[in-house]
Amino acid sequence: MKPTAALWQHALRVTFFTRPNCSLCTDAKGVLAKVWDRRQFAYDEIDVMTPGQEKWKGLYEFDTPVVHIDRDASPDHPNATTAKARKLMHRFTEAQVEAAMSEIEHKKD
Repeated sequence: MKPTAALWQHALRVTFFTRPNCSLCTDAKGVLAKVWDRRQFAYDEIDVMTPGQEKWKGLYEFDTPVVHIDRDASPDHPNATTAKARKLMHRFTEAQVEAAMSEIEHKKD
């Protein structure tokens, strides 16, 4: 699920916060892959334990997996997520992801 130039035209961005050796993260990534099969989105994955990700580590080190669903950022600002992002944590279903996507799509700025 690596973003390509064609994906920038999609309205939604999913940012997946993960960490190594996280079985819940593996399950969550599978849920996102199933949603992707029905409804494509721009995607970014952030390992909160990677150097340079201290901001996200401070927020999510003990809460992964976390998903931010937001309007898509521009190619000039990849990895952008905003305070308006809809967040899902830990165990979430395909239906919950799709409902959050619909909520963001229909939300007025």
